[in-house]
Amino acid sequence: MLLTISTTHVPADDLSYLLHKDPNKIQSVDISAGKAHIFYPEVSDQKCTAALLLDIDPVGLVRSAGPKGNDFALEQYVNDRPYVSSSFMSAAIAKAYSSALNGRCKDKPELVDVAMPFTLKLSVLPVKGGEDVLRSLFEPLGYQINATQHPLDPAFPEWGYSRYFTVELSNKLTIQQLLSHLYVLIPVCDNDKHYWVNQEEVEKLLVKGKDWLETHPAKEMIVRRYLKNQRSLANQALGVLLSKDEADVVENEITIEAAADLEEPQLRIHELRLHAAKDELLLAGAKRVADLGCGEGKLIKLLLAEKQFEFILGMDVSYRSLEIAKERLKLERMPERQLQRIQLIQGSLTYRDKRLEGFDGAALVEVIEHLDEPRLAALERSVFEYAKPGIVVITTPNAEYNVRFADYQEGKMRHTDHRFEWTRKEFESWGADLAVKYSYNVIFKPVGEVDAEVGALSQMAVFNRRDEIAEQLV
Repeated sequence: MLLTISTTHVPADDLSYLLHKDPNKIQSVDISAGKAHIFYPEVSDQKCTAALLLDIDPVGLVRSAGPKGNDFALEQYVNDRPYVSSSFMSAAIAKAYSSALNGRCKDKPELVDVAMPFTLKLSVLPVKGGEDVLRSLFEPLGYQINATQHPLDPAFPEWGYSRYFTVELSNKLTIQQLLSHLYVLIPVCDNDKHYWVNQEEVEKLLVKGKDWLETHPAKEMIVRRYLKNQRSLANQALGVLLSKDEADVVENEITIEAAADLEEPQLRIHELRLHAAKDELLLAGAKRVADLGCGEGKLIKLLLAEKQFEFILGMDVSYRSLEIAKERLKLERMPERQLQRIQLIQGSLTYRDKRLEGFDGAALVEVIEHLDEPRLAALERSVFEYAKPGIVVITTPNAEYNVRFADYQEGKMRHTDHRFEWTRKEFESWGADLAVKYSYNVIFKPVGEVDAEVGALSQMAVFNRRDEIAEQLV
């Protein structure tokens, strides 16, 4: 991905002093998954252009990958990260142009406060929400925008447009203001980050957003997206930025995310799914349980709090997610007695794994929709034919509910990682066939508030092995 910054300020080569980069040579800096190269395509008194080119190493990207909200089997290897302007670009800006971003200029300090005409170009920028979101972020800051949206496939125009843009922005401002806007807003456009977001990110946002974020009309969306929709962190930042009346309104918005996000209220419904799965396992009397597709360990944390569960196995295909789970669960500081109750393993549900055998219960919370439907048969055999837990709890989105989302488009799924989303009838048909084939009984339950017409946000199937039921009756 490429970022160019041009100015016609006279003399234009003052830009090289502001950026602390020699225009006569190519310079490089290391970032977490590759290198950033800085060079000048043109330098004169009339115009100067500085280019920042990111060369992302796909292998390094996997090794340093940050946590994802919904990992699927190949996400670490098949994605757009090496080709688009994302949080990697923000990290490169912070490292390559650190002096300018922090308002320092060693050789010509008087330039720091000089507003100059700048034109910058980003190729290619992913924007969740399209051009309206792009304009809502940059136009209030005084930018003129020229955005070209790229089709999904030029050979098939009927498929429509992608979320990718080539963007040209023009404005007159200081270089520090320009870079701070880019540092914050590039990952906000993308609505993703390649690294774990914590308290330090709140402080970064408040520092980089000083003098402009507080008055920005889209500040709530910016804060939420920048902090990866972590409500506690977002509310903390908004508490500093908003007036008391505004803060009270935000505090009372329990299920509404930023308007431009236009997506499922993930935190709230995901908590409901986890609690529903835990409750079913408790009700079944399960003692040895497996969280299959455990992600970052949220369900495991709930299960550990219940004394009934004597042993808990967490399995996920993503090594990075398991590392995050270890940190969240504080395994290194966990008492030995508690530590003996838990094991985290890496593995795939599409292959038979003897480590999954001998469990009373298993949960697959929002897992199946991340597999291509033809590969479901392999998961079915792995779980129901070979592992054969006494109870299996499976949750998946209810596709019928999607019409209730503000950004509803026919055929659009809730998450880019989803390979399918089923209606209630489709899910129940699949579950009923599965129960017959592998000698389970199955019941279906809604998860979340039920809409009279379209059902609940999520749906759950609870499978009980028939020989287990017979033993309980005896």
